[in-house]
Amino acid sequence: MAFGDMAHGSVMPQSVAVFGATGSIGASALAVIRRHPERFTVVAVSAHRRWAPLLEICQTFRPRWAVVVDPDAANALRAHLAAEDLPTEVLSGADALVTVAQASDVDTVIAGVVGGAGLPSTYAAVAAGKRVLLANKEALVMTGALLTETARRSGAVLLPIDSEHNALFQCLGSLVVTTESGGWQLKDAQQMIRRLVLTASGGPFRTRDPGTFASITPEEACAHPTWSMGQKISVDSATMMNKGLEVIEAMWLFGLPLERIEVLIHPQSIVHALVEYCDGSVLAHLSEPDMRVPIAHALAWPRRITSGASWLALVVRETLTFAAPDFDRFPCLRLAFEAARTGDCAPTVLNAANEVAVAAFLERRLAFDRIPAVIAETLAEIPVTAVTSVEAALAIDQAAREKARRWVSRWSIG
Repeated sequence: MAFGDMAHGSVMPQSVAVFGATGSIGASALAVIRRHPERFTVVAVSAHRRWAPLLEICQTFRPRWAVVVDPDAANALRAHLAAEDLPTEVLSGADALVTVAQASDVDTVIAGVVGGAGLPSTYAAVAAGKRVLLANKEALVMTGALLTETARRSGAVLLPIDSEHNALFQCLGSLVVTTESGGWQLKDAQQMIRRLVLTASGGPFRTRDPGTFASITPEEACAHPTWSMGQKISVDSATMMNKGLEVIEAMWLFGLPLERIEVLIHPQSIVHALVEYCDGSVLAHLSEPDMRVPIAHALAWPRRITSGASWLALVVRETLTFAAPDFDRFPCLRLAFEAARTGDCAPTVLNAANEVAVAAFLERRLAFDRIPAVIAETLAEIPVTAVTSVEAALAIDQAAREKARRWVSRWSIG
């Protein structure tokens, strides 16, 4: 199906599945979709177990399917929908996400499930040749070569909605060439681009004494200075692992080597990414820190639509500052670069160990400064092997989680 401009009398609206609908990405996506009912129809939504906010979404958008991974929560949602005589069919279990991702009634999948749990449904959507708006960076981190090759074969359109990767995509400008299948590819990127630069706010501990990191609480780590995000991503921002995962994602998404991808600390979160070209030109993408901006861009690409975000008021910005990241302060970022250099399954192990360590920290069972230690020890224990399938990636992921849990137990403060 082609997606055109309704104002010019063309085509049906996109039918969109919003995975992770009750999270911050899902909320932003639904806010954009609500502004453009003539362009987008929500046909499916999902949540892990938060059925009450999913019920409100179903009341508003009346999707065909609602997927709730937790069976008990699915039953609760099913009962409330039946009581209100709403038409939405409730599916349960992780496999249901895969089924919906492949459904012929779905044109576009917003992959907003956090962590490795989002890999199977994201891969299924890519394999089915869907238009995939990628917020789940872990899918590319865990199976970069496999996922991009699958997209090439299936004709899937991968569009980034992480703010930094979407910013890079926009700054690449004329190098982005649309294909006959409605997708995109980069032309002459190896010759034209000197480097890609991802910016990072530095999180809440950019200037905090590292000697106090052991006493950091989950509340402090989740208090991001510029973005409103879920707990896991907020902690990843505080450790800067989030930026490390984004570096790996950028390698696969744009097909450039690690040596051409850099990170800059930019506390104001106004410049989201920069592209430096071979002639010395640097193009930057600026906007208010609002996820509706990249989501609106990806939903409508190659056109543009209103997002509902505030206009950027440059006249009230006294200064924009940049600095190199401190790898001693943020060892998780260093570990991510090392895993990217190692390649094969190392990024898969990195991600799995990080998820286990962050969960333990949020549960107050692990000190904040032990998060990188758990990751480093897990990376040292898992042999480096190729990732040849989703099943192989998930097996490696499980093995790494088991190793990481042992290290958490060893350093448990609970």
